[in-house]
Amino acid sequence: MHILLLGIGKTDFPFVREGMDEYSRRLQRYNPCTITFLPDIKNHGSLSHDEIKKREGHILLQELLPTDSIVLLDVKGKQYHSLGFAEFINKKMVAGHKRLVFIIGGAYGFSDEIYARAHDKLSLSAMTFSHQIVRLLFVEQLYRAFTILRNEPYHHE
Repeated sequence: MHILLLGIGKTDFPFVREGMDEYSRRLQRYNPCTITFLPDIKNHGSLSHDEIKKREGHILLQELLPTDSIVLLDVKGKQYHSLGFAEFINKKMVAGHKRLVFIIGGAYGFSDEIYARAHDKLSLSAMTFSHQIVRLLFVEQLYRAFTILRNEPYHHE
């Protein structure tokens, strides 16, 4: 199963890029994983929040395959502890999905079209994080999930 982390906008902070690169490199030992962030909507300052979500949704939908299992990183999603998230990943792998796509929404969330296409919603925390920090936190948790599944010592309870 290939894992794709998909989102909109560049990663501005060097420490976030470096952390994502590190965990992405580590993940490759366990599972194929790609991180793709598409360009921001041009001239978005003149658009309504709904129009921005709609345009971002259109761009994201172009990256998806009909067979993808799609998980939105969404404030209204289910929260897992690390062991539960590892089990979630394991179930997706056992289900035989060719590609598992996690999508980080833009500043205003997801369009209705993206919600309709999604199979699951996942929340990293009840707290609010910047989209930059979510990128790093998620990649680290994904790495942690694979170390849990392999019973490696990275995760401590």
